[in-house]
Amino acid sequence: MNVVELRRTLKETSSFGAWVSAVSQFFESYKLFYGHGTDNAQDEAYWLIKSLNGWESDGFSLPKLDKVIDIAEKRANIRKPLAYLLNEAWFAGLPFYVDERVLIPRSPLAELIESQFSPWTSLDEKNRVLEIGTGSACIAVAIAHHCPGVLIDATDISVEALKVAEVNTRGWEEQITLIQSDLFSAVEGTYKIIISNPPYVPHDSLENLPPEYKYEPSLGFDGGNDGLNIINRLLQSAAKYLTPDGLLFLEVGESQPFFDLSHNSLPVTWLSFERGGDGVAVLTRDDLTGYLED
Repeated sequence: MNVVELRRTLKETSSFGAWVSAVSQFFESYKLFYGHGTDNAQDEAYWLIKSLNGWESDGFSLPKLDKVIDIAEKRANIRKPLAYLLNEAWFAGLPFYVDERVLIPRSPLAELIESQFSPWTSLDEKNRVLEIGTGSACIAVAIAHHCPGVLIDATDISVEALKVAEVNTRGWEEQITLIQSDLFSAVEGTYKIIISNPPYVPHDSLENLPPEYKYEPSLGFDGGNDGLNIINRLLQSAAKYLTPDGLLFLEVGESQPFFDLSHNSLPVTWLSFERGGDGVAVLTRDDLTGYLED
């Protein structure tokens, strides 16, 4: 289906389901990559139409037809992820503002946060959590939402990313503090949880990613030769910032095989998720104490 056929089809009906079906067929004609909030054309089309309708009733006002066409055509022709075209992403059931200064949220850590970190630990009011590499602040906000009263320090090395995080943390200032920091460089004290989804894509793999990824900041992807540059630094320093009963939750994604080879002496527990996803490790302070220190 081309854009002329899409416009004609949408003009012929006011049915929400028919609009979703038509936009889905249009997307499928272009062999797009999905993975920035959805994993198929049908869900992507649903997201586009519901978002432009304000996530309200299934009715859709026809005057917005031109907007649907415009965004669908951009999605197909320039391969920009829909989240950036809408400036909207969802994580742990919550909406977030996103643009090309931050990665689009898509981590299995959402499921862990929704469970309030059960069965691994429990958080009480005023317990401290540190997020390393907050980006859009989706993880920090999700923790604040699902774990009331918990205090979160959310760090990022990127000033531009923190500007986006500031948008998303409005209303959460009592629980979330944003900090510009290169990992632990501007952090003080200890935390019951340290959580991070750091850059973990091996450098040579970056050029093989689908076109959609070129719109995301490479700073959020590039993990060096084996994907472990930032991860190794985290492992080296995390213990001193954890409480005695503290835990590190670390997403290493596709670098898990390299991680296992490089860190085979670490007693890592790999998490499993009901909704899919892997490459998330949990480690205690005792596991990490003295590890990789000179």
